[in-house]
Amino acid sequence: MSEFLPVSRADMEARGWFYCDFLLVTGDAYIDHPSFGTAVISRVLEDAGFSVAILSQPDFRDEHDFLEMGRPRYAVLVNAGNLDSMVAHYTAAKKRRHDDSYTPGGVGGKRPDRAVTVYAMLARKAFPDVPVYLGGLEASLRRFAHYDYWADRVMPSVLMSSGADGLMYGMGERSVVELANNLKSGKKGAEALREVRGTAYLTQEPDVPFPVAECPSFEEVCADKACYAQSVKQQYDNADHVSGCAVLQRHGRRVLVQNPPALPLTTAEMDHVYALPYTRTYHPSYEPLGGVPAIAEVQFSIIHNRGCFGACNFCALAFHQGRYISVRSHESVLREAGQIAAMPGFKGYIHDVGGPTANFRHPSCKKQEKHGLCTGKRCLFPSPCRQLEADHRDYLALLRKLREVPGVKKVFVRSGLRYDYMMAEHDDTFFSELVKHHISGQLKVAPEHMSDNVLYYMGKPSFEVYERFRARYAKINEKLGRKQYLVPYLMSSHPGSKLRDAVKLACYLHSIGYMPEQVQDFYPTPGTLSTAMYYTGLDPRTMEPVYVAKTPREKAMQRALLQWRRPDKRGLVAEALREAGREDLIGWGKECLIRPLPGERVAAREPQRASRPGPQKPRPSRPIGKGGKPKGWAKAKKKR
Repeated sequence: MSEFLPVSRADMEARGWFYCDFLLVTGDAYIDHPSFGTAVISRVLEDAGFSVAILSQPDFRDEHDFLEMGRPRYAVLVNAGNLDSMVAHYTAAKKRRHDDSYTPGGVGGKRPDRAVTVYAMLARKAFPDVPVYLGGLEASLRRFAHYDYWADRVMPSVLMSSGADGLMYGMGERSVVELANNLKSGKKGAEALREVRGTAYLTQEPDVPFPVAECPSFEEVCADKACYAQSVKQQYDNADHVSGCAVLQRHGRRVLVQNPPALPLTTAEMDHVYALPYTRTYHPSYEPLGGVPAIAEVQFSIIHNRGCFGACNFCALAFHQGRYISVRSHESVLREAGQIAAMPGFKGYIHDVGGPTANFRHPSCKKQEKHGLCTGKRCLFPSPCRQLEADHRDYLALLRKLREVPGVKKVFVRSGLRYDYMMAEHDDTFFSELVKHHISGQLKVAPEHMSDNVLYYMGKPSFEVYERFRARYAKINEKLGRKQYLVPYLMSSHPGSKLRDAVKLACYLHSIGYMPEQVQDFYPTPGTLSTAMYYTGLDPRTMEPVYVAKTPREKAMQRALLQWRRPDKRGLVAEALREAGREDLIGWGKECLIRPLPGERVAAREPQRASRPGPQKPRPSRPIGKGGKPKGWAKAKKKR
């Protein structure tokens, strides 16, 4: 049976360790499952012959917990957890969250704000002569100067604020092993990263062994929003592992060097990573605290791919994992399904077979192996590229095999499905089998909006594509005799969305009889094109101005419009409709979103009953029975 890696000094001593090679510090609880970066990186290092200890959610008030683990031989590796710590702590309205599904018992407050910076500084204080390297989502998306929504200002690279020696961005298996071997060979600090792809570091005089592009400096992007937008565009244009250059950004007297992205793992390498001896659950020390809620979403789920060529502007996946698709073999996925089927508590249902986008099983076109993905172009936006190979046969074959695994009753697909990619395939075989075998009563997809103006800034397909998808979904369900629902994910206040766009979406939802229970406000997180639009008011793709809803009042109104039936939103909805010049939607007509209050001006009057008898239509007479009396007359008389 697999063992957890050491999480305390006692665990290390039980293994006969006087020290570890790497101390991995994380803001999450320790969950030894391949859906969690800490588990993957620690197991990959272990597999490469290095000893790793885990310091999970240390006390961030002082360095005591670090010192207790002892000085690591090579380095301290720091991540904030699976989420950016600020997203984990605050809503899009900047309200503090009180729970945290990545913490034992689901309680909040066990990690600091901007966790990688705090942990890196504590590591440096505890072990001044030991290199410190950052990784994970928070560090990856803050590697350049970036707009910070919570502070409402541009902040320098996280390497400047944390004092770390360097960071690994994106998927770090290849980078971390190369770094570890460099440290073992005697290289130190930033020098150990100089030739390692998928890393970034600070230097005084850059000596970069890759082609170089320089983007505007920290000082320039702070002073000029146009420079900020140009900088983000350059960073995105160099995010491809084939065509991307090293990118430099000056921070005062120092230079941030981002090496080109790491090469994606091959199928054989991905299979190896997912075959490492994970225990697939949280550390047993958390059981008395109620366990870790985050395991529920992934315990009986399977990741089969990486990367996403959908590249929505509000999503950081393209900047973090890249647009190139890497996949596991069928054999690897089936082996994991067999392991899941043998787990205690498994009821026969695999909850998901997905990844960033569930239905991508191969690169979008053949040219990518040699030339990389096109710079400045998208595979699916604004419409599918002519070179796109929309083909679900391999994914469908995988799902069919999974349905036959002993002990598996049902295989669901719950992670993101690109419906526009499905519509680009003319064969309905996959769509029909998805509806028949892999949906549990409802299918969730993400049109996000219905205004084509807003969808353009989101990088999403025209709304007409979603309407065709909705019609085809209904037709397949009807053919199969199923009554299954389509649940759209929707977003309010994205750059480009005005009140009239939110009204338009509300009217559409009203017309189809659907009001979402939850609506996601646009959240300006680091590392996305949409966040650059939010901060600068410019579209980095074109440098054209874009409207941005920034005031809490307008953002609240846009959100309320999508939930117009809720009594607590009524005041905001009325205010929004008046401001948008749509008082015609306050009234008693069937197209109206809300009813008027007493004395309120309305578009259509409430139907009134006549107060006095007026001309009446003659009532139809009863059929006549025998004896010239109406039928039923005798029974009515007896009742009286």
